[in-house]
Parts: sequence; structure tokens; C-alpha cells
Amino acid sequence: MAKNLVIVESPSKATTIKKFLGSTYEVIASNGHVRDLPKSQLGIDIENDFEPKYITIRGKGELLAKLRKEVKKADKVYLATDPDREGEAISWHLSKALKLDDKNAKRITFNEITKNAVKQSIKQARKIDMDLVDAQQARRVLDRMVGYQISPVLWAKVKRGLSAGRVQSVALRIIADREEQINAFIAKEYWTLSGEFKIDGEKKPLAADFYGTLKEKMTIESKEQAEKIIEEIKKSKFEISDIKTSGRTKKSPLPFTTSTLQQEAAKTLNFATQKTMRVAQGLYEGTAIKGRGTIGLITYLRTDSTRISDEAKQSAADFIRESYGGEYLNQNEKAGKSQKKIQDAHEAIRPTYVDLTPAQVKDSLSRDQFRLYQLIWKRFVASQMSDAKYETKSVKIDSDKYRFTSASSKVVFAGYLTVYQTDEDKIDKKALSKKIEKGMELGLEEVDKKQHFTQPPAHFTEASLVKTLEELGIGRPSTYAPTISTIINRHYVAKEQKNLYITELGEVVNNIMKKSFASIVDVNFTAYMEGLLDRVEDGSVKWKTVVRNFYPDLHEAVEQAQKELEQVKIEDEVTDVICEECGRNMVVKYGPHGKFLACPGFPDCRNTKPYYEKIGVMCPKCGDDIVIKKTKKGRRYYGCINNPECDFMSWQKPSEKKCPKCGGAMVEKGNKIVCMDEQCGYVEAKEKK
Repeated sequence: MAKNLVIVESPSKATTIKKFLGSTYEVIASNGHVRDLPKSQLGIDIENDFEPKYITIRGKGELLAKLRKEVKKADKVYLATDPDREGEAISWHLSKALKLDDKNAKRITFNEITKNAVKQSIKQARKIDMDLVDAQQARRVLDRMVGYQISPVLWAKVKRGLSAGRVQSVALRIIADREEQINAFIAKEYWTLSGEFKIDGEKKPLAADFYGTLKEKMTIESKEQAEKIIEEIKKSKFEISDIKTSGRTKKSPLPFTTSTLQQEAAKTLNFATQKTMRVAQGLYEGTAIKGRGTIGLITYLRTDSTRISDEAKQSAADFIRESYGGEYLNQNEKAGKSQKKIQDAHEAIRPTYVDLTPAQVKDSLSRDQFRLYQLIWKRFVASQMSDAKYETKSVKIDSDKYRFTSASSKVVFAGYLTVYQTDEDKIDKKALSKKIEKGMELGLEEVDKKQHFTQPPAHFTEASLVKTLEELGIGRPSTYAPTISTIINRHYVAKEQKNLYITELGEVVNNIMKKSFASIVDVNFTAYMEGLLDRVEDGSVKWKTVVRNFYPDLHEAVEQAQKELEQVKIEDEVTDVICEECGRNMVVKYGPHGKFLACPGFPDCRNTKPYYEKIGVMCPKCGDDIVIKKTKKGRRYYGCINNPECDFMSWQKPSEKKCPKCGGAMVEKGNKIVCMDEQCGYVEAKEKK
């Protein structure tokens, strides 16, 4: 009997596929890549037209020997790595390492690991797509050139172990730019008014919010202004000048792409992007389900597409009709934004078997697997359901000068909300009394005033950073999670309570990158490069053309940086702090989290201490020195050296000046100095040095 060999990446994928193919097929895992560029050198022959020097990955020799034996026994070899450009590149590397060029070797891809999909892929076996391979080679070579040429500059200027990257350095810059916006933000005071109006025959008053004058919306900027308006309002008579009732439709959501899954899993499940991808990979490759054996529960997890196959649509339609009724089925064709990328050849992320509900698989999955599967299943089913319909009612309540407004919204047909609701959908809207009519006079019972301050831009979370990277066209589905993990693991960014903050080390690296490698960290340039890589993918640009055009500018910038950049650390700064273990003066060193004090007698003396850098400003609470400190994760703040006896702290740098208005402490924000007491609100320009 003819023997067929199928090579996949992972053992769990091999187990799942073996079950579908029977005894004439042998399925073996390559455990990911088998060849790569060497770690110890650049691995690109620049003199020989940027030819990559691929070597067998350490530890893969034995596995390749085993695969070669299996290849000799087989009549046909099928390369079944993941259906994206990295998967295509792994298949190409396997074909080279196993010398399959002259063998009857074919490439097969499937978007879901089901019996039908796998068997159909064998019928549609094809040659390796070299455009996809070249797009991956271009990405790998560009990333390698940036990393291996810029990182040594950072080692020389700051410390060893740092790294730069084509995508990671842009992500770091985006976070740093947001941090600058937040630090420079100055809150502005504003007030809101809310009124309660008596309706005849009703116990419950009608609550409404102050809008402004009859002609335009008003912003109330001070307490005095708010009190003046209240005084006028209390003397006024009010009546309902307008009531509008209308319908509103909320469209059912699109199914998940990689980016939207990472965002929603972060928001609703509190998953880091890396965790979302790890759990989703397990659901895709195959999980043992009671009564069904090992099956792939979701489709391929790296995709930009919101497209759904006709077969999947039909299965969803049958399930929705049977479970909820025909009126819950969406009859309209939906489409997301068209993005011409390789991942659009895939489908959206969806369950492979829509009839396999979360409740049915719960006992077979871990808690994390169940929660992620449930999220994917609900979102997919909701995407195929009808829109939610609301009835909205808005009311204008006018005096001769001012206007209040009130609105209500109620669901008249739940549609997709029956299955899937986000936090936005769960907001309860107040109902308005049925007794109100146009022209009805209302008595004002009470007016409340509330003070507010405008808020700075929010710190990035993993979810919002992924969204921003996608919107800017930086990176692709497979790069979001490793990019964020890298900048956190390198201690360039600290993650605290979901928020991402740049560290002192991150600031140093970002400033060097902006000064010497402006194009590398330029958002538009990076997005342009992604576009070029997509053109390599569709065959319209040769990959070496992209590399040839990119390299000269990079090389020149590296040489210039090595000559001109001031070293952040040339030699250790000696302090007046004495090492209590050996009596030497301790020196300032750079560690993963920034500066610290170390004994210069290392390795004989290994004493270290936190380094507290004085800023020349006295603590407003106790009069001692304010120093730069860091949270456990590396985020910088300013605190009293006497902590914990004195609890003064500020995220912004304190100023020597006292507030001339209230006498309180002031802090620097961008080019301004502001009072720390928001109620005071004093602001002045910072003196230029």
C-alpha cells in the first residue's frame, strides 16, 4: 500500500490530523522551524546581494535525521504547516533540509483542523508558493539587519543585553509619545448641572441634564458660573418643548480577527495578548472532547479577515433557526474593511463546529480554554444573527432662556444581544414616563451641580496598543503578541494594572532611536515597509529589491550613531555612599530596571543598594529630599527619601516653586508648572533654561 508522509509543526496538531487520515498516512511534527539565520552573527551576506545564510537550528539534527528516514519510505510527502507566510517558509525550509526538490512533495493548507478540511486539502495539494516564502524572507532579513546592526550601538551607549527591532522600536515610540502627552496634559475645570422636574400625577420626578441656552450647548467653566445659572433657573418656568420617538438599530458584530480577539480577550477576560494566542493555538490544533475524540475547536487564529465560508454560514443559519427562531437570523450580507493581506485568504476566527456549544465542551476544557472558546463561539453566532432594535425617546425641557434634555432607550427586539453582549450593550438606560406630553409645564424640584476636570489621554493597555498598531498598519497578526512581550521583557515598558508605562530604560532607548534612527521609529515609514512586504507577497515586488533599497540608509545611520552619539554611561559614576561591607565608595550601575548602587569591588564584594537620585527639591510635607524612585515594575515616580515615614509621591516632577495662589506644591507638566491641587488649578509657564 502506498505510504504518505504528512509533516506539521506541532505534536498536538499531528495527533489530531492522524485520526482523520488513517493507516496509509504517517503524521510527524517538525516542532516549528528547522532552519534559521545563525544567532552568533548577522547571517546575511551583504556583499553577495544580501543572500541569507541559513543553518540547521541547534537540537534539530536528530529530528531531521528521523524525518529523512520517513521521507525515504514515503511515496508522497505533504507539507502541512500553518496557512500563512511563516508556515509557507517553514515548509520551504523543510523541503530544503530534507532535499525534497526532486521528491513528490506537495504543500497542503487548511483553515480548520476538521476531517473534511484536511481531506479536501490533500485533493488540492500544490507547489510551495515562493511569493509567500519571499515575503517572509524579506521580513526576517529586514528584522535581522535592524536588530543586529542597531543593538550593538545600544550596548556601547547604554548596556549589553538591550535590543532594537523594526516593529518593537515603533511600538515603544508610540507608548513614549502617549506618555509625553499625558505628562504635558493640564486638566481644565468644568461643571455639569442635573435637574429633577415634577410631573403631575407621577411620584418619580423626570431627571434631565443641563444642555445650555435655547440656541447652543454650553460649557460651564467655574463654580461661580454654575451658581449664577442655578439662580436664574430657580426663578424660571419650564415646559416640554419637544418629544421625539425614533427607532435605532445596532448592527450585529463582525466575527473575530486576530486583533479584535486580542482586544476583546484583554477587556473581558483580562488575558495578555501572548496568553490569548497560546490558548487559541491549543483550541486550533486539537483538544480531546468527550464523545468526539481530539478535534480542532476553532479555525486558524492568525487572520485579518472577517470573511466566513458558505458552509460555515449555512451551519450557523441552521443552528440559529433551530435554537432561536428564523427572525433571529441575519439576512443581510456583511463585510468588514477590505485589507489586501495574505491573511485575508483565510476566514475570520470561528468555531469549527457551531453546534458544539460552550456548555457541551466545558468539562473537557481548562478554565482559560473554555472562556476563550465561549467568547469566540458567542461572537461568531452573534455575527450571523439579526441586528438589535431599540426605541429611543428624547425630551427637550425649556425655560425662556435655558434648556435641559432627557433621553431613554429600550430594546424592542434583542436580536444578537440574546447571545453576545459587550459592556456597552449592558448599560441600562432610564425609562421616561408615558404621561409626558409636548407643551406640559414642569416644576423644577431640585438642581445639582457637579465639578469635573478634563482627563488626559488614557495610558495604553495591551488591547488599545494592538488596536493602534493595526490602525496604523504596523505589524501583522502574528507580530502583535511577541512585540508587546519583547518590550515588557526587556524592561522598556512596565505593565501595571493593565496599563503600559515607559520605564527609565525605555526612555533612554527611545531617545537614542529617535535621534539616530529616525526612519526606523517613524510610524509612516514602518507602515510603508509593511505595504512593500505585502507587495512581495502578491508577486509585484522582488524581496531583494526591498532589502537593497533599505540597507544603505540603515548602514549610514549606524555608522553615524557610533561616531556621534553621546554615551549615556561612559564610566561608572562614583557616589559618596560607602559600602558597609568593604568600605569602598559605591558606584552607579545600569540594571534591567534602571540605575542602582553597586560596590566596585565586584565580584569579591557583591553588595548592592537602590539608587535614589536627588532632584534638588525639598519635600512639601517633611522638608527632606525628593528623589526619583521606581515601582516594582520599573515605572518612575518622585517620592520623599524618608518613605515610609513620609508618604509624599508624585508621578510628575515636583517644582521648587510654591503655588502663589494657595501656597501648595507644584509640578512640571510639559512646558507648564501647575498646582498639585486640582481645586486650585493655578498654571504658569515654565522658565526656559
